[in-house]
Amino acid sequence: MARIGNNPIPYAEEVSVSVDDTNVVTVDGPKGTLTEQIDPEMTVEVHDNQVIVRRPTDQKRHRSLHGLSRSLIENMVKGVTEGYKKELKIIGVGYRAQMSNGALEIALGYSHPIFFLPPSDVSVSVDSDRGQDDIITVEGVDKELVGQVAAKIRSLRPPEPYKGKGVRYVDEHVPLKAGKTAAR
Repeated sequence: MARIGNNPIPYAEEVSVSVDDTNVVTVDGPKGTLTEQIDPEMTVEVHDNQVIVRRPTDQKRHRSLHGLSRSLIENMVKGVTEGYKKELKIIGVGYRAQMSNGALEIALGYSHPIFFLPPSDVSVSVDSDRGQDDIITVEGVDKELVGQVAAKIRSLRPPEPYKGKGVRYVDEHVPLKAGKTAAR
């Protein structure tokens, strides 16, 4: 087994981590502040620039919560120091994206443009200079929220398997199927 929960989480001097009586962990850093409620059965300790998560027993539930709690805190520490970023690529003739009044305006082959208003904790930008495809960049300190916003934008027009048109992650590979004429 991985035993991820046993590893301490180091953090830099500019980051401050605090835990209150109800196991609410608050991580404050140069990019922002994140707060997470950790299961009350886990023990979270902060000692000399390290966070240590301990479990009460070796039951299956406690073992899974141990690794989860440690990963959540580590993602918070990384988010307030480096931040998270996801990039999406729009592929298709006439498919485009642009920012207008703080909202993302996307034309994806429907009869109308789609306006997507991102949450206040996430910044969305469009780069049209990288070639023929528009690149949408989603950035923020909360890993879960950045992934959720990127997945929502991708779900507006997922890549189709015959021509590959649609919205996909930059590093995503979409296997293309052969059309009807290839069956002969």
